[in-house]
Amino acid sequence: MQLPTPSDAGARDPRTVAVDLFHAVSRSMRGADEVVGLAVVALLSGGHLLVEGMPGTGKTLLAKSLAQAIGGKFGRVQCTPDLLPADVTGTSIYGPATGAWEFRPGPIFANVVLVDEINRASPRTQAALLEPMEEHQVTVDGTSHPLPEPFFLVATENPFGSAGTFPLPESQLDRFAMVCTIGRPGRAAEREILSGSGGVDALATIEPVTTPAELTDTMAAVRKVHCANNVLDYVLDVAEATRVHPGVALGVSPRASLSLLYAAQAHATVTGRDFVSPDDVKAVAAASLAHRIVLGNGVDIPSGARVVNEIVGQVAAPRP
Repeated sequence: MQLPTPSDAGARDPRTVAVDLFHAVSRSMRGADEVVGLAVVALLSGGHLLVEGMPGTGKTLLAKSLAQAIGGKFGRVQCTPDLLPADVTGTSIYGPATGAWEFRPGPIFANVVLVDEINRASPRTQAALLEPMEEHQVTVDGTSHPLPEPFFLVATENPFGSAGTFPLPESQLDRFAMVCTIGRPGRAAEREILSGSGGVDALATIEPVTTPAELTDTMAAVRKVHCANNVLDYVLDVAEATRVHPGVALGVSPRASLSLLYAAQAHATVTGRDFVSPDDVKAVAAASLAHRIVLGNGVDIPSGARVVNEIVGQVAAPRP
């Protein structure tokens, strides 16, 4: 992903905010520019991000860095099999002094929420995340409580070893706008981490480059990025190809098509343009759709990514 250089402090064009976010998060996430770019795209698209990777590769650091860069509140949920929905969403507590029930919000009430090892939570607790992710609110005892804006959920899972885990159902996976994998950093990037110029030591050096209010406006502006009719048809062609591909048992839904469009608009913004090109669609297609297609053996994100890349290579893209 080729990006412009960071901006001067006065220009607050949506493209400027996007690029500033990328460079701020990259201060700690050394050697992971592709992942950082996808995370910023997922944030600006208004969706949520699922991150796979072995322990110690920076999944938690990515979420903390994003929260620091936007100047927002950070919340964390460490998933275990005995985690209850109320531990995530909050609960009502009776106050003897007032004689009334008071709602005590859970860690989900933050701008950036890390749900660590989401596949270790029980299906009941996983289901409690559906309403916050889709409707940006939590309903407890019949009362709905809106979440802060913006609201961005980053969930992590360790794909290696399945003991004590509960695989995410298709309905849960479909709530994630994008999925990415954090691998080991290269030698040069790992040297920067060891020297303190990257990694956790660099987290304290990240200064907010925007505010939650400005970021909310930026996300709204991303939805208005121009997409020509032929590029819109290209998005539909890619989605339709997943539904007729011989290796796919169940193709993507219309919600996935819409999410792909939003991601392409965000990618255009991050790369400094005010219109969507076919290359934007190609750049985010695998991350947007790999977890949303069901293969013969079920959902397999690495295999799904290969299928989506194959489809992107076969579907004719419109000419500029």
